[in-house]
Amino acid sequence: MWASTQNDTLKEKMSAVVSALSACQKKMGTGYLSAFPSELFDRFEAIKPVWAPYYTIHKILAGLLDQYTFANDAQALVMTTWMVEYFYNRVQNVIRTHTVERHWLSLNEETGGMNDVLYRLFAITGNPKHLLLAHLFDKPCFLGLLAVQADDISGFHANTHIPIVIGSQMRYEVTGDPLYKTISTFFMEIVNSSHSYATGGTSVSEFWSDPKRLASTLQTENEESCTTYNMLKVSRHLFRWTKEVAYADYYERALTNGVLGIQRGTEPGVMIYMLPQGRGVSKAVSYHKWGTPFNSFWCCYGTGIESFSKLGDSIYFEEEGSVPSLYIIQYESSTLDWKSGKIVLNQKVDPVVSSDPYLHVTLTSSSKEGAEQSSTLNLRIPIWTSSKGAKATLNAQNLDLPAPGSFLQVKWSGGDKLTLNLPISIRTEQIKDDRPEYASVRAILYGPYLLSGYSSGDWDIKTGSTGSDADWISPVPASYNNHLVTFSQESGESTFVLTNMNQSIRMEKFPKAGTDAAIRATFRLIFDDTSEKISSIEEAIGKTVMLESFDFPGMVLVPQGTENNLVVTDPPNDTATSSFGIVHGLDGKDNSVSLESVTQKGCYI
Repeated sequence: MWASTQNDTLKEKMSAVVSALSACQKKMGTGYLSAFPSELFDRFEAIKPVWAPYYTIHKILAGLLDQYTFANDAQALVMTTWMVEYFYNRVQNVIRTHTVERHWLSLNEETGGMNDVLYRLFAITGNPKHLLLAHLFDKPCFLGLLAVQADDISGFHANTHIPIVIGSQMRYEVTGDPLYKTISTFFMEIVNSSHSYATGGTSVSEFWSDPKRLASTLQTENEESCTTYNMLKVSRHLFRWTKEVAYADYYERALTNGVLGIQRGTEPGVMIYMLPQGRGVSKAVSYHKWGTPFNSFWCCYGTGIESFSKLGDSIYFEEEGSVPSLYIIQYESSTLDWKSGKIVLNQKVDPVVSSDPYLHVTLTSSSKEGAEQSSTLNLRIPIWTSSKGAKATLNAQNLDLPAPGSFLQVKWSGGDKLTLNLPISIRTEQIKDDRPEYASVRAILYGPYLLSGYSSGDWDIKTGSTGSDADWISPVPASYNNHLVTFSQESGESTFVLTNMNQSIRMEKFPKAGTDAAIRATFRLIFDDTSEKISSIEEAIGKTVMLESFDFPGMVLVPQGTENNLVVTDPPNDTATSSFGIVHGLDGKDNSVSLESVTQKGCYI
């Protein structure tokens, strides 16, 4: 985050953390640094039950190495090398006392990305001890399967092994051994083809299940958030090596659907462990539910917070050469100070809505003072878009667009302006399951966005024999966003809301946003004129409406006669009986309204 913002407060805090940890390390005097005692590693090496001490050590090492790499904190590098010397000696002692096989056996615990951080450290220090220790954390019983290209990852703990693949990618970068490039390429292929949900995420109850049998795994404990964080790293490396659009498309899918939703709105410290994929479940209706700001700190809190600090780390990729070249693989509003291109590039992306089925991107730039430099921009044309209706202009001149799944190459100079309009459509994707009885289990997507459905138990969509997905699903008009209301009433020190409870209307306590209770308290105003636009409820006074229950689409609030309950049901043939006039509130207060029955004048809600 500091590398993106240069924020002074962050700089002070992270420097203070490094200094405090350094004081702890010096006090212990061995190089060891952790909040738990080193005796946990005695248990680890004796193959006794202990939970994942190396996982935490990896995170501390990776954080310290980042402090050196991004912030040039020399103290952090000294601490890292001292820690690694301590663990080098421990591992060597296990091998001398027992065998290297005994060391491999101990790795049947979750060790995080130890090989990854050690290869990164070797690239900085050139110390052969760091390279050897990295090799000793390359788990051969797993990487060996991938080396012989066996699709046999079922039963492995996903987040134990994805970081090992990331480490093997660093082994390729550091040593040039092509086997380890092949390993990660094959791994990405089998995860995507056999073990990934429509979100781009993977795992059920933290493990990989049988390949192409995902329909049986849909539940609350799908897609551990840490696995998505790590799969993004795998795809990022593969894109850097190959420039293949497929890896950039995957990154977009997993980031959009598997990361951005793991924090509850903008509430800091409220995150999830798993991303449920089952029917009739949600992030709130699951085993772990939402975490809490002060009493939860799963592993997915650590990776989740890190994910939100580096949302910009894979938007732009630079390719060195005589003419500077930039690859833009993610469309996110952002600013890039591109030093090689000698420009400041601004990317503006309009919010995507269903009423305007296009992704609108605008690129502008300004040259740095005294700098004139031509360069090349390469813009990803996503696989989910269509050539029909796509348009790109450079300084108001139309450009020829390549097919989806490739890059649009543009010669760029400071002061240029490019607009890109990419069609977005509804489509469905079959779940990764080759059993015929599950052929109809499909995800619904709108461009890169996986859609989730609100339902009250009817989970099967009867599409009929339509030729297009768009024939049975239609966009919500933009004006409807301003037609959603919750009716509340104060009573003493409490506030109650009009709520649909099992198709009967009751007054319930004011709900927390984003909950099932909030959905039940939401209604849509159906005006006689469907194109009606209002920006506040006061503008609706004097108009006639029906009230559609948000959680029962197509059903409206209907009076059942004087002194009888209001119910939610199908609209009656005589719509007047379910219509209300919006009038000034009977309590006489500002900004309040009452609802008067059209057919029973003088009767109000």
